Amino acid sequence: MSSDNFSSPPHNDEEDWMTTAPDADLPGMMVQRAESRTPAPSGPSGGDAVQPVQVRDSSGLVRLLPTAVPGRRVLLGIVGAPGAGKSTVAATLASLNPAGHKQVPMDGFHLADQALIGLGLLDRKGAPETFDAHGYAALLSRLRGAPGHTVYAPAFERDLEQPLANALPIPASASMLITEGNYLLLDAPGWREARAQLDEVWFLDVEPDVRRRRLIARHILFGKEPAAAQEWVRQVDEPNAALVNATRASADRILDVSDWTMA
Repeated sequence: MSSDNFSSPPHNDEEDWMTTAPDADLPGMMVQRAESRTPAPSGPSGGDAVQPVQVRDSSGLVRLLPTAVPGRRVLLGIVGAPGAGKSTVAATLASLNPAGHKQVPMDGFHLADQALIGLGLLDRKGAPETFDAHGYAALLSRLRGAPGHTVYAPAFERDLEQPLANALPIPASASMLITEGNYLLLDAPGWREARAQLDEVWFLDVEPDVRRRRLIARHILFGKEPAAAQEWVRQVDEPNAALVNATRASADRILDVSDWTMA
C-alpha cells in the first residue's frame, strides 16, 4: 500500500508530496503511437541507456511531453517506487491543461478488502497481485480507442482505503491521459498488456531515504502508529520498491525529481 504525502490528504493510493500551482493552459497534445510497442531500455532520444533528466518544477515537464500529432490521444505512464512522487507529477501534468489532460490512476484497480481477505492477501495490499491488472489494461485499451463519449474510470478513496468505481469522468475531448502507478513496466500478465497501451513511460527517481521518510509519515497521517508505519514500510513498501526499481531500465525516460521545488 504505497504512499508518501505527509502534508495534505492525497487523492489516491500513491503520492501527492509536491505542491505546485497550475500553469497556464497549454494546447491539447497528441502523439503518434507505434502499432506494436514493447518496452526497451533506450528512451525517445535514443542511445544504449536512458540517462536521468533532472526536473525541479512543472516547466521541466513541459519540454519532455511527447511530440504532438493531430487526431491521436496520448497515454503517458508515470512509474516509480512507493513514495517517489508519481501522483504529484501526474497531477502537475494534468494541471497544464485542465480541459485536455486527465488522470487515470492505476490505484483505482486495487482489489477491495473483501476480495483480498478471500484471497488471503490483505496483509500484502499494494503488491502486484492485489490489483486487477487485466482490468486496468482493458480500461487503457478502451481509452486508447478514444470513444466518442465519456468513460468513467475508478479511483482510490484514501479515507475508505478502498477503490471507488466510476469516480473519474474521462471526456471524449481529453487529448492526454496520465496514468500513474508502481507496476506499469512489470513483465507479468496484465501489466504487459497495460504497458502496450502507453505511448511513453517515465520513471521517477528520488533519494531512497527521503522516499522512506515520506512513506512512514504518510502511513502515520492516515492512522498507523509510528512503529506500525515503519514495519509496513519495511515489510510491504520496500519489497514492492525493489520490484519496481528492477523495471527502471525499461522506461522511456528517467526523471530525477529529488530537487522538485514548489511553484
